[in-house]
This record gives sequence, structure tokens and C-alpha cells, in this order.
Amino acid sequence: MIKQIFIITIGMVVANTIQAQTADEYISKGNELYKQQKYTEAEKEYTTAIKKFPDNKIAIYNLAAAKYRLNKTSEAKKEFEKLTGNKNEIETQSTAHYNTGAILSKEKRLEESIEAYKKSLRLNPADKEARENLQKALLELKKKPPPEKKKEEKKKKQDQKKQPKPQSKLSRKEVEKQLQLLQQKEKDVKQRMQNEKMKEGVGGAKDW
Repeated sequence: MIKQIFIITIGMVVANTIQAQTADEYISKGNELYKQQKYTEAEKEYTTAIKKFPDNKIAIYNLAAAKYRLNKTSEAKKEFEKLTGNKNEIETQSTAHYNTGAILSKEKRLEESIEAYKKSLRLNPADKEARENLQKALLELKKKPPPEKKKEEKKKKQDQKKQPKPQSKLSRKEVEKQLQLLQQKEKDVKQRMQNEKMKEGVGGAKDW
């Protein structure tokens, strides 16, 4: 799970400029919609703020959070990555790396998520959540089978699918014919045995 967005009020960010006040208006409206779980509407407000003021970090961060809530994880990650550059404050960079890691973990891209958590911790070693999530990602990675084993298992499954299913070589008519022949043979054997018994009875009679 990503960290909560920055909820701001009008005039909180560089309130002494008209530009910042106008950006705050869009962001504040977006935040109200976000709190109401109207993420699509909130996304529109943050997007408008960024179009007008591309460098507004809070608008970028909150847009990323809204996209995450809408399951637009790839888009959310791109927005968070915009805040990982050195021109941003250390806390902003650390949180952006953390949230990038959380998204990558959700996408099961464990190696990449581990690197993102490490970057977050280098900037903020006291971040308990980043440390815990890093440990979870490392444990999950250990559970994964090595690439070679995965390839072998995949090949084995593919080979099994390719193998034709065992089918009866005889048609129904042929099976019936075989049964009839077996029955006839059985009758012939019985008849032969009866004939032999009759012959034995005739040959062994006493001549009075």
C-alpha cells in the first residue's frame, strides 16, 4: 500500500503568489473529492493543476495517488518517479521511492521493488514501513523458484500439453466384431469338449 497523500488547504504552499494560490484551489478540490473516494473526479482536478503548473509537486504526488486508487498502477508509478530526482526535497524523494516500490511489489516485480525500497531507506534510514516492506519483498523473492527451474517446469507443462491423449485404436464396430469372435470361439470350445466326451462314452461301452 502506498503512503497517504498530502492533504493541503488553500494557501498552504507558497501562498504569497497568485500562481500557487490558483494551484492550491485545484489541489484542494481534488483532495475533497479524493476523501469522498471520487478518485476519477479527483484525478481530473490534479491533472488540471499540473497542466497549468507542471512543477507543482503536491499535484503530481496526489495525481499519482489517485491513479493508484483507480488501479492505473503503471501511470501512478510514472508520476511518483517524477518526484525521485535530486531537485526535490529528501523526504519527497524518499516517499516517492517508497511508493514506487509498493506499486512494483503489487505487480510482483520484486527485484525492482527491492531496489526502490533500498533507495527510499538510503534517503530516510528511519522509515520503518520501508524497512518492513523491503524485508517482505526479500522473503517473497526467496520463495520464487530460480529462472532455470521455472523454464524447466514451463517446458514440462508444454510437452505434456503437446502429447496426444490416449485414444482407442478400435472403432465401435471392430470392438463388437471382436466380442462376437470371442463368443464364437467359446462356443466352439464347448462343442468340441462335448463331442470328445461323447466319443469316449461310445468307445468305452462293454460288449455283453
